[in-house]
Amino acid sequence: MKEWIIGRNPVMEVLKTKRREVFRLLLATGVEDKGRINEIVKLATARKIPVERVPKEKLAHMGENPQGIALEVSRYPYVDLADILDLAARKQEDLFILLLDLIQNPQNLGTLLRSAEAAGVHGVIIPPHRAAEVTPAVVNASAGATEHMFIAQGNLVQICGELKEAGAWIVGLEGGSDSKPVHEVPLDGPIAIIVGNEGEGMRALVRESCDFLLSLPMLGKIESLNAAVAGSIVLYQVVVTRQKSQIKQS
Repeated sequence: MKEWIIGRNPVMEVLKTKRREVFRLLLATGVEDKGRINEIVKLATARKIPVERVPKEKLAHMGENPQGIALEVSRYPYVDLADILDLAARKQEDLFILLLDLIQNPQNLGTLLRSAEAAGVHGVIIPPHRAAEVTPAVVNASAGATEHMFIAQGNLVQICGELKEAGAWIVGLEGGSDSKPVHEVPLDGPIAIIVGNEGEGMRALVRESCDFLLSLPMLGKIESLNAAVAGSIVLYQVVVTRQKSQIKQS
């Protein structure tokens, strides 16, 4: 199946990573070949991808603010858990994985994927059903970070078991009474962070698979954070913890 990726940053990242088959590039009439557009056209030309000029109206129905550009591509290439484990091993880094339990809002999924890529996460696991998938809207929301990220689909409970066998701690983000404050949860070493559904949090079996439940301090008037915001904060808490550990060891 084919789909359309819109927006200059997402289109650029798809072309740079070469993980998808690309069929053609559409540019709106009047868009100048300079800056990012010029870079995109050069990449497309080097890969012998047809470049077509079309009226702006043709792109308008493809999504919000296409920025005068659209790329026809194959669907997102999911990977297996083994590919993610191999990536961490090749980099000689402690495993760092993000599991998303029924995240349903494409904007939240895109934000979390963008944060995960920026934080150096080796891979992201999402359920195969009842959750947002990597669609063009998610690619756009992630600013193209999806194209650099290893993403697998699978049963989260089973995958938690496999990650524990690989030596990883499973840490679920939750604000309940059983949760520990962030400074009491070990965030160095191999780790998998779980972010639950926007409204219901983690499902019971997924929660039971966790070694630790982590809560973020809420010092203001509101009771909780958006799932994507909270997940992003925890990912960077892992990054900071690891950096501090490396400094102590050096």
